[in-house]
Amino acid sequence: VQLQASGGGLVQTGGSLRLSCAASGATMDYYAIGWFRQAPGKEREGISCINRASGHTYYLDSVKGRFTISRDNAKKTWYLQMNSLKPEDTAIYYCAPVPCDVQGMGYYTGSWGQGTLVTVSS
Repeated sequence: VQLQASGGGLVQTGGSLRLSCAASGATMDYYAIGWFRQAPGKEREGISCINRASGHTYYLDSVKGRFTISRDNAKKTWYLQMNSLKPEDTAIYYCAPVPCDVQGMGYYTGSWGQGTLVTVSS
């Protein structure tokens, strides 16, 4: 089951967006997921993850303090609240199930779901 990201768009520098992540048409759930992004000409990078069982979260240094990952258990939906956006945050954002614990954020080796484009204008 692939996770689908949504909620991207065009925003000015300093603006905010909230991305959502859910499993399309399925009731399957995951204990932990991560958010990834791929900027033009760059490799995909993991930026945040959350483990809903332990409450553990992880943030890449470049987004720490600006992005907040969360989970709505009733909706089985994961979120990434992005504040104080910068042009360098421009990328396609993806979500995927990954290990997330005190050892860090794992990587995803499966098939990627649909991403959502975030464009931050200067």
